[in-house]
Amino acid sequence: MSTVTKFRGGTLAPFDWTNLSWLPMLAPSIRVEDYLDGDRYVVRAELPGVDPAKDVRITRTGENLRLDVVRRESHADKVHSEFHYGSFSRLIPLPAGVKEETIAARYADGILEITATVGATEPTAREIPITVAPAAEK
Repeated sequence: MSTVTKFRGGTLAPFDWTNLSWLPMLAPSIRVEDYLDGDRYVVRAELPGVDPAKDVRITRTGENLRLDVVRRESHADKVHSEFHYGSFSRLIPLPAGVKEETIAARYADGILEITATVGATEPTAREIPITVAPAAEK
């Protein structure tokens, strides 16, 4: 049986750190850049050493792209061997007006490039008509 001691360090550390998970900060991340090029949205992700057919999955979830990657890389020489492995993911917010049927992905030289066409956005505000019921007789 183990016990957890709460640390409240006064003015320098006034927070309760016991429920804070450090794992997200230690997990590998996917380095991404995204930009608009006219009516084309471009996402570029650094993914060296992965097999995109087996190790990469791209999913549109609502207004985001979800990028799931499994890294299975090893390096060996005469003296030692080294493994780099793990799975990680990243959510990338899509701009308004992305046309789903135009989303495409291409992998070359360790860079995954996802492109999509951005069109005019549908208005999100509209007036709702009110139906007035006939007055009740008295």
